[in-house]
Amino acid sequence: RAGAVAAWAAARDGDRIAALRGSLREPPVNPGSGPRGALRVLDAMVRWYAQPPAEDAGLEVALDHAARLLRPGSRMVVLAEPGSVAALPQRRWAVLAQHHEVIVLLLTDPIETAPPAAALPFSRDGQRIELDLGAPAQRQRWHANFVGPIEAALEKLPARGVRVQALSTDAASEAWLPLLG
Repeated sequence: RAGAVAAWAAARDGDRIAALRGSLREPPVNPGSGPRGALRVLDAMVRWYAQPPAEDAGLEVALDHAARLLRPGSRMVVLAEPGSVAALPQRRWAVLAQHHEVIVLLLTDPIETAPPAAALPFSRDGQRIELDLGAPAQRQRWHANFVGPIEAALEKLPARGVRVQALSTDAASEAWLPLLG
């Protein structure tokens, strides 16, 4: 949804729209304008999100590709999970923001940001495991792994010239439009 909202907002603003994935094998969607450009990007996102990449080169590779593709002054909308954003050096974001309008949309899930204080079952390698999020130590580790990167990005990226917003999967799409205008 976030990618679709970003694509249609760009089409509305008369911008050319391109997309790429953090993959060394999958080519980017070349820039196009109007509804046709938006639909090409949406088609690519549907294919990309249908299955994980054969090899995930990560956010840094995607940003390198984007920096080479985009003209100075272009708007770059980055859809990412908070952990991958936190893994990049802060300087990297500042360099991108010197040449582009950078908007980072942190995609989050309510269970990541406000998990129940209960035992949650998970499956790993075909085996069932339970995390007791009622236990303070386990809850603290959960917070550090999920909420910590969100808080760090929201605090640090604006100082680097990057607009950033956490988007919950249960938020209404129209709430995101002001971020892209």
